[in-house]
Amino acid sequence: MADDSDAEKTEPASAKRLEQAREEGDVPRSREVATFTVLMAAGAGLWMTGSDMVRLLSSALVSGLSLTREQIFDFDVLGHRIMVDVTRVLLACLPMGAVVMIVALASPLLVGGWLFSTKSITPNLMKLNPMRGLGNMVSTNSLVELLKAIAKTLVVGGVAWMVMRQQQDAVFGLVVEPLHLGSVHIMHMLGTSFLIIVGALGLIAAIDGPYQMWHYANKLKMTRQEMIQESKESDGNPQIKAKIRQLQREMASRRMMADVPTADVVVTNPTHFAVALKYADGARGAPRVVAKGSDEVAAKIREIARENKVTLLEAPELARALHKHTEIGDEIPEALYSAVAEVLAYVYQLRLFSKGSGQRPEAPSKLHVPPELDPFNPASQQKPDPSKGAPA
Repeated sequence: MADDSDAEKTEPASAKRLEQAREEGDVPRSREVATFTVLMAAGAGLWMTGSDMVRLLSSALVSGLSLTREQIFDFDVLGHRIMVDVTRVLLACLPMGAVVMIVALASPLLVGGWLFSTKSITPNLMKLNPMRGLGNMVSTNSLVELLKAIAKTLVVGGVAWMVMRQQQDAVFGLVVEPLHLGSVHIMHMLGTSFLIIVGALGLIAAIDGPYQMWHYANKLKMTRQEMIQESKESDGNPQIKAKIRQLQREMASRRMMADVPTADVVVTNPTHFAVALKYADGARGAPRVVAKGSDEVAAKIREIARENKVTLLEAPELARALHKHTEIGDEIPEALYSAVAEVLAYVYQLRLFSKGSGQRPEAPSKLHVPPELDPFNPASQQKPDPSKGAPA
């Protein structure tokens, strides 16, 4: 049952899946919406420019039928008259043609948007597979297209029949009207009838547009396994990424441990935290943190420090503050300058004593660590800026 559920396409298409489909020329399209918008534009153009179109076409027709015998056999005159008449016809049809062309180019923006893809016009022999063609003939999409064709026939046919019945008396009355008035009247009736009949297609287009969007989204749905696989391909295998992060941490830890022997002092908690500090004489800036860690890492830092005779100093508050507010390679916060200075002074005095000079120094026991820098102190909840000095 788990395998069956995983095989079901229940997940919406990812952005990558949609982009791949678009590159292949697969976008939602509604022929009903495109047909409706173009026909409505043609009807509107006919309504607005019908009278001018009839006048220009009538003028071209009269001009073409009023040639004399001499003009017909005079090729210069005949050629000039044909050019004039063709120009009149083009001027008559230009406004409506321009409107239809603009709407035809803009109609794809309603569903799917503009798209140019070379993959969609690349020859594909799979499209010539007769078995695949038979499968498409009995598919759900074919059934939907059949239902749409029947619905268009019934809706358009029914509306056309009602319009014809309504205008039946007006059509019979055209025979008694003058030619000019009758021409204007018939163009008006044709435009009105055209708009009403095409408007009936708006019902089909209003249903088909959302259906095509839903069908397209449903077709591109993905299974859970496909989503996981795509995530692996896009972001990398999570297990491999985790392994890489682990290796990076191990490499950083090894580099950090290699710097512990070079430290001047290791400040400890004494068991939970350990921070190794180094200060280069003559160098600009404050002492830097060369290693830090907690629990097992802290124990390893202390072990390496003992093996390399690096001074260990128990200063719990200072160790916690340094561990909380610094990263490896950072200079110590300004607020801890005085405390670290006391520690380094102790370390240098201890070195002199080990060389037989002076008395053994006492380890500093009361280092000044601002309470707000100690993560174990309630005052640290105020989230101070450690780069600033200690409060007055």
